[in-house]
Amino acid sequence: MVAVDGSVVPDVCRRLPGRGAWLHFDLECLRNAERRRAFSRALRVQGALDVALLREHLEQHGNLASGQPRGQQATRKQVDPS
Repeated sequence: MVAVDGSVVPDVCRRLPGRGAWLHFDLECLRNAERRRAFSRALRVQGALDVALLREHLEQHGNLASGQPRGQQATRKQVDPS
């Protein structure tokens, strides 16, 4: 993601100019970043940033990109090595 004209936008192809940052494809991570005001610090911009475009992108593509929501990964069976 990058900051463009006061908004945080997804940079899927990693080609937009400016400082970029990463975020998990998880709405909970987005909420935590908003609560902590992490976008302004990570992207090194002054003031609050609008995250509507990023939120919309995560809602549409979040579960597809990561496979399963965070914390709900399939459990693996443990095999007895003996």
